[in-house]
Amino acid sequence: MKEFKFEDAMKKLEEIVQKLEEGNLALEKSMELFEEGMSLYKMCSKKLEETQSKIEVLMKSKDGKFRSKPLKETEEKESVKEEDKGGLF
Repeated sequence: MKEFKFEDAMKKLEEIVQKLEEGNLALEKSMELFEEGMSLYKMCSKKLEETQSKIEVLMKSKDGKFRSKPLKETEEKESVKEEDKGGLF
């Protein structure tokens, strides 16, 4: 399968899902589209995982210096802070 840009792969995946949901295809064509869709899904998931691992957020420490932290760790800390406040509202 050729390599798509993430956005192009998602668009193609949406088109495949729509065709499969219509249910007007022969079994062989449905299987062919399903296999293509699964390949696109795996490719998109891999790109998302790679991107998430690369994203870092600059955080200012108590001593005023900047340091980087993985986005996931930052999100988890923010979530805990919101829970401590009793939610968003």
